[in-house]
Amino acid sequence: MEIRLDGKHALVCGASRGIGQAIAEVLAEAGASVTLLARDAARLAAVRSGLAAGAGQRHHTIAVDVSDAAALDAALTQMLETQGPVDVLVNNSGGPAAGPAHLAEPEAFEAAFRQHLLANHRLVQAVLPGMRRNSQERGGSRIINIISTSVYEPIPGLGVSNTIRGAVASWAKTLSKELGPDGITVNNVLPGFTDTDRLEQLFRGKAERSGVSFEAVRDAALAQVPLGRFAEARETAMAVCFLASDAGGYISGVSLAVDGGRLASI
Repeated sequence: MEIRLDGKHALVCGASRGIGQAIAEVLAEAGASVTLLARDAARLAAVRSGLAAGAGQRHHTIAVDVSDAAALDAALTQMLETQGPVDVLVNNSGGPAAGPAHLAEPEAFEAAFRQHLLANHRLVQAVLPGMRRNSQERGGSRIINIISTSVYEPIPGLGVSNTIRGAVASWAKTLSKELGPDGITVNNVLPGFTDTDRLEQLFRGKAERSGVSFEAVRDAALAQVPLGRFAEARETAMAVCFLASDAGGYISGVSLAVDGGRLASI
């Protein structure tokens, strides 16, 4: 079975690097036209230049900070007017700073709530009319949120992130019930330890706080993964591509861990 997304328009957030970039690349390889959204215009242009582009594919970029509500709304309005409806929305944004929940300032929770749940919600509200109009004739629409395994098991030292990721998961589950009758699936993909700049930053921060070496922190994390290695960003992207395709059309309301078996819960 070959998974294809020909004729589909995918909007991928956080697409300038890491998992978001890998998702954009894989969806483009599957035939989708991809709009890449992130803050860094130069990075977005570089990623766009490397995307596969077959007949009928058109790739675009949107440089905007998703926590700036007015700017995000304006950018989305322009995109929908010029590029048409979105078939696949991938909500993805960098995680909040590390630290225990009880030491976090209330403002940190507010900022994370805006960057993640509220931004995701604005994105959904913007693309939803087009998704509803076109869902049946174009084979169903997809909303896919990149969150974290912390929605099942909180990760020590990521208090703000654990809190906000859980809120996004509950929001998504609610949407899956509400939007299912429109032929729109809503799912979450939960990356485990993935070989990205974000993971390295977390490990280096933990090493500095605990007074041990970076290598010791990395090896301790690796020991938690039954498959014995960290994921490549592309492996998470392949899970997203499956959920975005017709093959994943009867899957909705799930949180799929891509973690090498690290989660202890079922």
